[in-house]
Amino acid sequence: MKKLFALISAVTAVLIMTGCSQAPAEQAQPKNTEPDKVTIGLTYIPDVQFGPLYVALDKGYFADEGLDVTLRHHGAQEALFGALEAGEEDIVFAGATEMMQARTQGLDVVNWATLYQKYPVTLITTADSGIKTPADLVGKKVGLPGPYGENYYSLLAMEESYGLKDKMTVEYIGYTQAAAMAGHQVDAIIGFNNNDSIAIENAGLDVVEIPMVKGGQMPLVGVGLGSLKSNLNPQVYARVLSAIERGVNESIKDPDAAMDIIAKHVPSLTDLDQRALGRKVFDATLKLYTSDSEFGHQDSQLWEKMSTFLAESGIVDKAVPPLSTFTAEVVKLSSTNR
Repeated sequence: MKKLFALISAVTAVLIMTGCSQAPAEQAQPKNTEPDKVTIGLTYIPDVQFGPLYVALDKGYFADEGLDVTLRHHGAQEALFGALEAGEEDIVFAGATEMMQARTQGLDVVNWATLYQKYPVTLITTADSGIKTPADLVGKKVGLPGPYGENYYSLLAMEESYGLKDKMTVEYIGYTQAAAMAGHQVDAIIGFNNNDSIAIENAGLDVVEIPMVKGGQMPLVGVGLGSLKSNLNPQVYARVLSAIERGVNESIKDPDAAMDIIAKHVPSLTDLDQRALGRKVFDATLKLYTSDSEFGHQDSQLWEKMSTFLAESGIVDKAVPPLSTFTAEVVKLSSTNR
């Protein structure tokens, strides 16, 4: 009996100790199941270039990542970073050059993912122009919207690479590139290969795209995602990036279904001709998102080159330290979480 009593006591003691050790777990606070709210600013009117984000939203990829995402299109007269600075947006889809410029004006914006891995600006001409390289632009007319933005920065890079300063006529033609080419107002334009080339080809011209700098790589970083440093949340934004990547992959897998989703956001695509044209733009844009590196890859050497170029070309007063302008932390977290 004594042995039995001792055995029962020992077992009881173990059970009590086990129960005590489990008590804190049972009393732990429940995990927060509320999704993280994120507003992403898209810097133009609804457009197929934002297709992967529309797909990610419609397919529930953001929701799968525990996110409540709002896609907010900017107004026509809205400042690029105005809503970000005012706290109306958490993330902005914008050019890396603009972000670097904004830092010189006191805005602490940080780029945390490069979406366009291929820089989309190119020299566009026609097969009968006689222009084979930028060197052939001497004495010719080249058109671009104005002295601002990616087109203009690319012009400066081309002038530097080929020594073209004051050797050609630069015409600021607004957003009339296709009409200017068709009407022979200019011999070439500086435009985007994912929309301007397609629009000019659609006008019936035999389009030729020409690399703008020797060696082929612009000293410029493509469009990406940025946030104020004070609002940078790598854990949350890594999930945003993962959802967008799924949107890109799904769009590549089934572009027709993606176009159906995009048409909900871009009403003009209900017209069959506009949809056919939009599909060409979308296919060309998807190529910009992809590379051999991880999705959103940050090329530190290219950021260095851009910093030097913007200073030497006078776009900014002095070189902006690249490491203050971008971070690779979000991309690394997103890659790790796959």
